[in-house]
Amino acid sequence: MDLKNKISDLAEKYFNKVIEIRRHLHKHPELSFEESETAKYIISLLNKWGVRFESGIADNGIAAYIEGKNPQKRTIALRADMDALPVSEENVVPYKSINNGIMHACGHDAHTASLLGTLLILKELTDNFEGTIKFIFQPAEEKLPGGAKKMIEEGVLENPIPEFIIGQHVYPELPSGKLGFKKGMYMASTDELFLTVIGKGGHAAMPDKITNTVLIASQIIVALQKIPQEIAPKEIPTVLTIGKVIANGATNVVPDEVSMEGTFRTMDETNRKNIHLEIEKVAQKIAESQGARIEINIKNGYPVLFNNKDTTVKSIKYAKEYLGEENVVDLDYRMTGEDFAYYSQKIPATFYRLGTSYEDKYKNPLHSPTFNIHEESLKIGMGTMAYISICFLKNQ
Repeated sequence: MDLKNKISDLAEKYFNKVIEIRRHLHKHPELSFEESETAKYIISLLNKWGVRFESGIADNGIAAYIEGKNPQKRTIALRADMDALPVSEENVVPYKSINNGIMHACGHDAHTASLLGTLLILKELTDNFEGTIKFIFQPAEEKLPGGAKKMIEEGVLENPIPEFIIGQHVYPELPSGKLGFKKGMYMASTDELFLTVIGKGGHAAMPDKITNTVLIASQIIVALQKIPQEIAPKEIPTVLTIGKVIANGATNVVPDEVSMEGTFRTMDETNRKNIHLEIEKVAQKIAESQGARIEINIKNGYPVLFNNKDTTVKSIKYAKEYLGEENVVDLDYRMTGEDFAYYSQKIPATFYRLGTSYEDKYKNPLHSPTFNIHEESLKIGMGTMAYISICFLKNQ
């Protein structure tokens, strides 16, 4: 039997088990940096299956290992995140969240279950590849500073060092049975902007006696919005938006302070640094020219997620071999962010999308209280990742 059919049969064999795992995780979600019970559950499975692992990485993170022939020859890594969101679930299903106000609304339960399924498949196929496969179960993708960053700082990409890393994310905009890929720049950096204009407020009818913090803030907003168009290269998608303004005055009162909050996103790390400097320069100049001062805090979020061209081209090739060419599609870039980007800044990486919708039943968006997946997609997710992994280890 060829490799594709072996993996397909094993995906079928473990499908019900993976559904059981996914439903358990969905029913017992935990927030970022609080995934202790989730980690215990994964550890219990690894112990039961006789899989070597390390736990306690960034508190709740786990790295498990499946070794083929000549395990020292090379290493690749596969990653799944496992935290949930502060969302109250509205689905009427037997595995509905029992933790009030917490839900796997971004599909991390599916990511973890699928990766455990991939592990079970590869555990049975160790004679089919040389090297070691590292399985990273990561906490806290949804909350800064991000579990990926903390796991990397604690050595998850060392001893052994993976040649590259693969991750997948559920995607309700694609039907179950399909995968989506994007070479090169794929997801944006995600920085948060906090600015406060400070001056001498007072009676709005006496502009000569006050510093008009509201007017200054409005000028800063307009100027900031223009920065991406003025200095970002046209080929680099860049967005700067102020989404919150608090000027707590009145019809005839200008406040002493006006605060603003926004987001800045781009697809290039050099551009990111340049625009950070420009934000500070432009805001300072406007405020100071009108007798005010300004406090600026740019909170660095996740970096740019860049899909390595070589590993992504090969992943697409292998995915087409496993699923059929018609079931692997090209995606556009996204201005959303993902902390998988930290891995992509360190080693070659490929992050792709797993279609999870079925007719009109499972098309509710990510982060919504009614998000759910067509569970057949788990079979696709674990089988494809197993096939891609072995092909890399056999052919590189």
